[in-house]
Amino acid sequence: MNQRNQNKAKGNFGLAWLLLCVAFGAHIWDEAAHGFLDYYNATVLTLWAHFPWFPKIDMEFRPWLIRVSGVAVVLLLLTPFAYRHARWMRPLAYVFAGVQFLNGLAHVVFTILGHTVPSVAFDGPAPGFYSAWLLLASSVFLFWQLRKSAKRG
Repeated sequence: MNQRNQNKAKGNFGLAWLLLCVAFGAHIWDEAAHGFLDYYNATVLTLWAHFPWFPKIDMEFRPWLIRVSGVAVVLLLLTPFAYRHARWMRPLAYVFAGVQFLNGLAHVVFTILGHTVPSVAFDGPAPGFYSAWLLLASSVFLFWQLRKSAKRG
């Protein structure tokens, strides 16, 4: 690899974006395999019952899985732009990393607490807990790569 290609490879956030997309895909599988929607819907309905302003967004498995998988595929298809260091991708990358960091953190916190709301307790780890660590690590890596590649200009 010549010097120009090495500098270009160091100056983008493509690998970090790709790894977060893969972690997001693994997280979708983890949630689907461990009954995430049962807990999610119970939590939303409980919050809605206590706070009428809270949005009542209860979901069914198949539509949820199609939507969230579609989002994951679209994000994955944007990977070449991250490797090219497309300027318009940077804000999207910050949002993606931030949302996934908070997502992973929520699964860890809910597992530690043992519930989302007091009436919705987990039998074991919260659904999505096993892949939450991948989300946390890969989102931190994306943040780091974005900061590092910003110096490139």
